[in-house]
Amino acid sequence: MYTPSVLSQEEITPLQSIELWEDDVLTRYPEAGEPAKAKEAFRNYDTPERDTVREFYRLNHKYQTYDFVMEKRKEFLLFNRKELKVWDAMEFLNTLVDDSDPDTDLDQLQHLLQTGEAIRADGHPDWFILTGFIHDMGKVLCLFGEPQWAVVGDTFPVGCAHSDKIVYPEYFENNPDSKDPRYNTKYGVYEHGCGLRNVHMSWGHDEYLYQITKDYLPEPALYMIRYHSFYSQHREHAYEHLMDDHDREMFKWVDKFNPYDLYSKSPKKPVAEELRPYYEALIAKYLPATIRL
Repeated sequence: MYTPSVLSQEEITPLQSIELWEDDVLTRYPEAGEPAKAKEAFRNYDTPERDTVREFYRLNHKYQTYDFVMEKRKEFLLFNRKELKVWDAMEFLNTLVDDSDPDTDLDQLQHLLQTGEAIRADGHPDWFILTGFIHDMGKVLCLFGEPQWAVVGDTFPVGCAHSDKIVYPEYFENNPDSKDPRYNTKYGVYEHGCGLRNVHMSWGHDEYLYQITKDYLPEPALYMIRYHSFYSQHREHAYEHLMDDHDREMFKWVDKFNPYDLYSKSPKKPVAEELRPYYEALIAKYLPATIRL
């Protein structure tokens, strides 16, 4: 059962920065065909770095229950907190940046511009470029007081047994659903081949942005947004039993998108004001003038 009142301040902010989770993903999933990079190739934090990431997942796996997800859907899918232009939402997102990152001063907007520009350079359709640009916009959840374990992190289905292919699966021992017969079997509340459209994922920025954009973008774009953190499936194929053939076809797009998200980071800063007219034109083509958060 979801009981937010028991969370301490330490449990609300286990990571030094959101970027720590992103670096941990890079360590676990090096680019296809290449060996895992040495720790020294990534941002150098003090010794607690790995322990901090583990603590993040301890909390994530403990509190991301079926009931928690249902409560968050009711709370946030009212979209009654702010109404902003998309570009303004990106600048709003920049307030997440802090000085705990030791070797880059790229803000959230610049990371998203790098992702979009890498996709653009490879000649992909304009909706694909736009998807790269906005894919992390759901992280604005942090600015509404949400703990980081309810915003970022690898995502996974709730309402059924937790796969041992999910990062740090041992921490699910403290998740009440793991002892609930409604949720702790292979299929739980679902059926074989039911399709991911009928599966509830752990709550975070992926699902939130999908819900914001689901009426406006092409379906491949929506799959990229909704499942780009679902590593236990698109890297480990742990939930094939819940997917249908349409999911498998759409996941080709998720696989195509993933390297742009993980490997497009560069110390060279995009010049946001120079790129702004191009991206605002894409936004105007596909999205409404303002979005509700």
